[in-house]
Amino acid sequence: MSPTRVLVLNSGSSSLKYQLLDMRDSSRLAVGLVERIGERTSRLKHTPAGGESRERGGAIADHDAALKAVAEELAKEGLGLDSPELAAIGHRVVHGGKHFTEPTVVDDAVLAEIERLIPVAPLHNPANLTGLRTAQALRPDLPQVAVFDTAFHTTMPESAARYAIDVETADEHRIRRYGFHGTSHAYVSRATAGLLGKDPAETNVIVLHLGNGASASAVRGGRCVDTSMGLTPLEGLVMGTRSGDIDPAVIFHLMRVGGMSADEIDTLLNKKSGLIGLCGDNDMREIRRRVDEGDEQAELAFDIYIHRLKKYIGAYYAVLGRVDAVAFTAGVGENAAPVRAAALAGLEELGLAVDGERNAVRGDEARLISPEGARVAVAVVPTDEELEIATQTYALVIGSGNHT
Repeated sequence: MSPTRVLVLNSGSSSLKYQLLDMRDSSRLAVGLVERIGERTSRLKHTPAGGESRERGGAIADHDAALKAVAEELAKEGLGLDSPELAAIGHRVVHGGKHFTEPTVVDDAVLAEIERLIPVAPLHNPANLTGLRTAQALRPDLPQVAVFDTAFHTTMPESAARYAIDVETADEHRIRRYGFHGTSHAYVSRATAGLLGKDPAETNVIVLHLGNGASASAVRGGRCVDTSMGLTPLEGLVMGTRSGDIDPAVIFHLMRVGGMSADEIDTLLNKKSGLIGLCGDNDMREIRRRVDEGDEQAELAFDIYIHRLKKYIGAYYAVLGRVDAVAFTAGVGENAAPVRAAALAGLEELGLAVDGERNAVRGDEARLISPEGARVAVAVVPTDEELEIATQTYALVIGSGNHT
C-alpha cells in the first residue's frame, strides 16, 4: 500500500511550524512549533494526536537542528522522518513569482528560481529555502514539494495583474501583482462552495482573509480573478502593522522632506503602520475593548480598517458581477463579530446582510451568518492552510507516482 502521511513545514526566519497529517482521513497525527531558533531561549512545543502537549527548551542553533529535534519528537510516537508511511514533505513557500502556478517537486532548478525571487520576498523566501534544503539533507530520498502562496492567484487576467507602469521596466524587474495567502483563499473558496452545496466551478466568492496580515480575493468559478496584495504583501487592506494601499508619492515625500532612507520607509510601512501605527495596538480584541470604553483613537483606527475593507468588498462585487457568497476567515475574520457586522453594514441593497444572532455565535465549524433566504450568503469559514498544503502535496506525489 502506498504511504499516506505528509509532513507540512512552514519555515520562518527564526521559527518552524509543522503538522503531520494522514491523508486517508486528513487527520492530524501531530502538530508543533519551534520558535526562537538561533537563540539560547529556543523552545519546541509538540502535541501528538490525542495526547498532552510537551515542551523542550535550550538552544537550537539553526533550522537543521530544529528539524532534527522535530524528528526526535515525532519518533517518540513512532512517527519519525524515517517512517515508510511518510509519502512526502510539503513546504509553504511564500513567493513563487509568475513561474510557479502549481505545487512543484523540488529540485536544484526549483531551488535556484526560489532564490532568484528573494528580492521580492526578502522576509520569507530565504527562510523557506532554508527549510527546503534542511529537509532535503535529512531525507534526500523523499519528495520535497513546494506549495506557493502566490500560485492560486496566477489565474488573474493581465488586466488585474499588471501595474500601469512602463512595460519594459515592469518585465525587467518582475513587477506585477502576485497576491499572497493563496493556500487560504483556495481552501476557503472551495469550502464555501461546499457549505452552499454548490460546485466550486459554478460559485463566485469574495474571500476575506483577515489576520495580522490581511487580504481579499475575488474568486470566479474556483479561479482567482483579483486579489488585494500585490508585488509584496504590503498592498491592499489595512493590516496589523502594514499600511496597505498608499499613494506612492508618500514615499518620495518622506525621502525628500522627511529625510528618511528607503530602509526606514520600508520599516515604517511594514512594521509601524496599519492598526499599530494608527492606535498603538494591532490586536483587534484590544482595539475593540478600547472602542467599547470610548477611546477615540482606537475608534478611528477601527473605522479606517472597516472603510478599506468595505471598499474592497464593493470593488470585488463589481469585478465578479454576481456574488454567491462572502466568506470571512483567519484570526480576525473567524473571531471578530463586530468586524464582520461593520464590514457589511449598509450593503443591504447588494443583498449583503448579517444576522445578529448567527454572527454572535462562536465556533470552529464553517457556518452561515446571513439571514435566512439572503440573496448573497455570508459565511465564516475557518481556514486550514496546512491541510491545503498537505492535500496539494499528496495529490502531486501520489498522482505522479513520485513517492518512495
